[in-house]
Amino acid sequence: MAVPKKKMSKSKSRSRRASAWTLEAPSHSLCPRCGSSKVPHVVCGNCGWYHGRQAIEVD
Repeated sequence: MAVPKKKMSKSKSRSRRASAWTLEAPSHSLCPRCGSSKVPHVVCGNCGWYHGRQAIEVD
């Protein structure tokens, strides 16, 4: 069984574990009605449409 030659410092082991928790930018899609960029499965903030209908009133 392998045995480490030197003790791994807390900062080294914690930074190694922290690399698995990197965040990714959320994906974006285009609104089919107005063409603006929006997050998928969310009401369009520009025109207020979602899933082919007016979901919210936008001025």
